[in-house]
Amino acid sequence: MVTSKILSYKWGALACTVIALLATAATAYSQQHPMLLDGFTSFQKPGKSWQLAGNVVADLAKDNKLETSAGTGILVNLPGKKAKGEDLFTNFEHGDMDLELDYLMAKGSNSGIYLQGRYELQLTDNWGTAGTSAGSNGGIYERWDESRPQGQQGYQGYAPRQNAGRAPGLWQHLKISFKAPRFDASGRKTENARILRAELNGVTIHENLELFGPTRGAIGNDEAATGPLRLQGDHGAVAFRNIKVSHYSKPRPELRNLTYKIYRGLYEEEPNYASLPARAVGPEGKSDLLTSNLNEKARQFMVRYTGTLVVKEPGKYTFKTNTAAGAGLVRVNNQETIPMKAWNGSGTVTLPAGEVPFELLYAKTMDWGRPSFTLHVSGPGVREFLISDKDAAGQSDATDPILVDVKERPVLRSFMDLPGRYRVTHAVSVGSPTQLHYTYDMDFGTIVQLWRGDFLDATPMWHERGDGSSRAIGSVQYFGKPATTLARLASEQDAWATDTAGTSFRQKGYSLNQQGEPTFKYQIYGARVQDAVRVIDNGKGLQRELNIQQPGAGLYARLVEGSRIEEAGKGMYLIDDKAYYVRLDDAGGAKPVIRNIGGRQELVIPVREKLVYSILF
Repeated sequence: MVTSKILSYKWGALACTVIALLATAATAYSQQHPMLLDGFTSFQKPGKSWQLAGNVVADLAKDNKLETSAGTGILVNLPGKKAKGEDLFTNFEHGDMDLELDYLMAKGSNSGIYLQGRYELQLTDNWGTAGTSAGSNGGIYERWDESRPQGQQGYQGYAPRQNAGRAPGLWQHLKISFKAPRFDASGRKTENARILRAELNGVTIHENLELFGPTRGAIGNDEAATGPLRLQGDHGAVAFRNIKVSHYSKPRPELRNLTYKIYRGLYEEEPNYASLPARAVGPEGKSDLLTSNLNEKARQFMVRYTGTLVVKEPGKYTFKTNTAAGAGLVRVNNQETIPMKAWNGSGTVTLPAGEVPFELLYAKTMDWGRPSFTLHVSGPGVREFLISDKDAAGQSDATDPILVDVKERPVLRSFMDLPGRYRVTHAVSVGSPTQLHYTYDMDFGTIVQLWRGDFLDATPMWHERGDGSSRAIGSVQYFGKPATTLARLASEQDAWATDTAGTSFRQKGYSLNQQGEPTFKYQIYGARVQDAVRVIDNGKGLQRELNIQQPGAGLYARLVEGSRIEEAGKGMYLIDDKAYYVRLDDAGGAKPVIRNIGGRQELVIPVREKLVYSILF
């Protein structure tokens, strides 16, 4: 089944012109509070359940079990009989803030992050659960009122858009952009707090959520302009690292005294204004804001804005443009901050406090497009904001994305682009209602990516003429540049083949079982291979079974290649700093080898007729 929803972005070269009212979560220059985690200097009176560690490992067979090793850099909470769990508060308070961190859950564990000590984003182990709720990993916890009817005490919680969480014992990456509530001089609340944006493992799970009041378990039912960051410690075992807090409390720069002049014609670079003919010079005037809505009828033209930028806080400022159907240039304080550039531009300049000259050019060069430009600014203590016309943002044509549903267990063939500018031309993407999906490269007989969440965006393939590609929507784990899973090696230390030359590789297609799950078939080195990939345990991972006829001598399988491979128990391995697990299920008595090749590590194993292993994610 294929469904379509309206989202405010465009694909390919027509990069996103959507920016509307929201500020973005990432800003290059802000007031960042250091959280070094080499001691507890950033926190108030830590309870005995909190400790520092150099490493932490979960036990997938035991609830609330984390093993630690000596060192610093990781903050670990281990509540239990020996140490009563207590919440941990920072010794600073925050208002508007961006928070970025890694966290790792024990099996069956539950924790949370309270912004200003009052608004909780839930952290929990939901491994093997497809649905979402306000209590799910990444959910905004409910408010609570005991006076409401039974079963309705919880209200105004928000489930995450997707289930983007990972298995216990794996590091998960969280980014939150928070806007504090606003109050007038008398202390009356004039604006509710908001989650401007939250991302879990690279997936947007919340956007522009209004928080009408403190959630259950808050430090109080009152609200304030600032409050401490609070890590829940009285529920389950959890670890944190790489905590970064960016504060935004400084006033925004302002544009004043704007004037504009329109020049008709095609301008691919800034002209010599003095030499332009009179017929090229169009209307001019004053403007209250930067806007592309100038009612200019010419299909190709350039508008030049000049004015004054009033800077309240000295320091480095970043300017970002999006110039649909054309190109743009920005000068600030007589410095070319963004050179003439099509579609998207970015530049940084150091500014003093006070008034500085400002200039912006927008050249509409594509006669078929709508004129549209936006300008965003960020700086020291200033979250990135839209300084141009909000009504002009995103006014160019947008495409309804074509999203592939997983209810019918789709198997979709397309091109698939991987990091490093690599395109898989014979990709088969397999969806599952468990919300765990994968892509198989039929040119190499290997799995190239695995992801949790929604399935595929087929817009690039099916919209108008298309380019044949589709895109994974959820939280993606890539497995590097494709290479054959099987290779013939003279020894365990021979280099793995980078292509299929000399392997006699020949793809034989795939067959589907009654559940719509494919078994891929191919020949390599004269052996016939059946490669069955199955989703296991309610979406907890993939199990791969290779059955090989006439394998011959010296045939090896490479289970994984990465920067780091750690043994994590009998037949279990942690890959790339706890990004995912590999579990060896049936090796027919063969012994795996972790080898170092060119600064990377590989897990290889000799194979005969059968090999079974799982990727847990």
